[in-house]
Amino acid sequence: MSRRRGIMSERFKEELAKDLGFYDTVQKEGWGGIRARDAGNMVKRAVEMAEEQLSRQQK
Repeated sequence: MSRRRGIMSERFKEELAKDLGFYDTVQKEGWGGIRARDAGNMVKRAVEMAEEQLSRQQK
């Protein structure tokens, strides 16, 4: 079975992790080391950013 390609780029995920304060964990342990809550917050923030961008484009 082939692995699905991620929607978020690695760079974007790193920026979100920095903004949310758990990038040090990512550096030390990789993405598997973050808490489920942190992953959820990262997705939530990415959705908020996408919605803001769409809102600006529609004006």
